[in-house]
Amino acid sequence: MDTNIYNGLCCYLSRESDSVVVFVDYRLGPEHQYPAQLTDAIATTLHFMKHAKDYGVNPNHILLAGDSSGGALVAALCQEFVKMGNQPKIRAQILIYPFLQRIDYMLPSHFQNQHGPLLTRKRYLSIPLKFLNQKGVDKEKLGRNGHVPEDLRQKFKKLISADLLPSEFKARGYNPPIPCPFSKELYEATNMKELTMRSLIIREDDIIKQFPETYLLTCEYDLLRDEGFLYKKRLEDNGVPVTWNHLQEGFHGFITFINSRVFEFTFTKPAVENMVSFIKGL
Repeated sequence: MDTNIYNGLCCYLSRESDSVVVFVDYRLGPEHQYPAQLTDAIATTLHFMKHAKDYGVNPNHILLAGDSSGGALVAALCQEFVKMGNQPKIRAQILIYPFLQRIDYMLPSHFQNQHGPLLTRKRYLSIPLKFLNQKGVDKEKLGRNGHVPEDLRQKFKKLISADLLPSEFKARGYNPPIPCPFSKELYEATNMKELTMRSLIIREDDIIKQFPETYLLTCEYDLLRDEGFLYKKRLEDNGVPVTWNHLQEGFHGFITFINSRVFEFTFTKPAVENMVSFIKGL
């Protein structure tokens, strides 16, 4: 991971919210297979919690934040801390256009924003395969949900479905192809046996209702827009307070351009300031 990409954002959040910000690096795939990334994040977080007072930090006021794949890791971390118990509770999680599910690859935003910017549908389908070190997988069939058996499609339809999205999310047109018949080969290649670790939206209610207060940022021109909204709904349905900031002009990856001058967009700083307000209000 190139830590330089996040220097500007981390420094800005620390300075403007008067907070201690710790950037957590972790091992990447395919050299290091999942759950190495989660293991690294858990170990680092627990260590910081144990020594938080050494840095002038209240261990009961620790927030976890991440964007994109890092957002998925933060959501998974919160899940693990709920399961562990007997630890200081995470005060809040900040999720910035996070990856949150690998069950339905045919949501409206997956097609509306399939060419990016920055995150394309081709790359979106390739990322989980990279972390699983899977090569030669038929991405066309994967993109038509051929990795999900029919019983699971029906089971999770009440949690992950275009029918649960607001009508304005379909305003730019939504005409998905016919789903692909189930493929056992795809099922095994995508390691669907670990569904709840890879798709936080479908976690059981009794776990989700213990998740911390959440700040969620989604973008209209982001392929991950819809799963962000579905996760928001899942949290709210279980009584978890959610602050949702949806940027009509935003796209995946824009926030890392904070204070970059030439590449910073007009909506970048207001979005980060909104996040700062959330942190200061806790």
